[in-house]
Amino acid sequence: MSQLYSEHWKDYELLDAGGDRKLERWGNVITIRPDRNAYFKAVMPYSEWIKKANFEFIEHSNTQGEWKALKTNAEKSWSISYRKINLNLHLTKFKHVGLFPEQQANWDYIEDHVKPGDRFLNLFGYTGAASLVARANEADVFHCDSVKQIISWGRENMESSGLSDIHWVLEDAMKFAQREVKRGHTYQGIIMDPPAFGIGANKERWKIEDKFQELLTITLQLLDSGGFLIANTYSPRLSENDILEIAEDLNISGKTNVDTLCVKSTSGKVIEYGQRTLIEL
Repeated sequence: MSQLYSEHWKDYELLDAGGDRKLERWGNVITIRPDRNAYFKAVMPYSEWIKKANFEFIEHSNTQGEWKALKTNAEKSWSISYRKINLNLHLTKFKHVGLFPEQQANWDYIEDHVKPGDRFLNLFGYTGAASLVARANEADVFHCDSVKQIISWGRENMESSGLSDIHWVLEDAMKFAQREVKRGHTYQGIIMDPPAFGIGANKERWKIEDKFQELLTITLQLLDSGGFLIANTYSPRLSENDILEIAEDLNISGKTNVDTLCVKSTSGKVIEYGQRTLIEL
């Protein structure tokens, strides 16, 4: 299984990882967050982490918790930059801050492959880093997410980046993709970051290992010849072999690569985040 490493940049650094936690620097703010992928021993003692960090996330359940301020006057909202884009970060009760930095390798791929005038689709788009990178390249960008607050967050990032005219779609990503197929719309680039599991609006259960083939089938119908599709999956129940078997079943005409998204900490520890499937027609 090949590994695809996302790199640190001026405003982001994975400082250390271990003990089911990670120590990260976001601009001038340092956080401690839970991460089950950091199951190994950290390099620095935890006491050093506490001295460095501004905030630590304390879990109350598998899905929620609260941030504990470790320094006085620590800001709970702040901004960082990545190349041409600006990103507004906030502490949330779900341990996230509004950005998945392991996606940096995907942003660079988009920047290198999206051209002015290309139609670009970001499904399950979250706060929109990939959308902003594509829009900064003058693509016609459609960003779909089902959470109103997340769409507002993405719009805030667009405006902070000095960009405009992203098409914000507040809708279930699967349903929007199905409707786009019926409308005959196509895209030169697509990225999607579906959740590993969840509960839908009608209380239906979502498991990516059950839905991935259907999702891939739909999105491939939206992809132009010569275009690319990036699919990020964060489930141990959907392995590289599973993905390659699905791709073979779908008889995809282009090239399919599956890599594990990774970030290496400054201290030398490696966190593996999940599979990244790249299909180039």
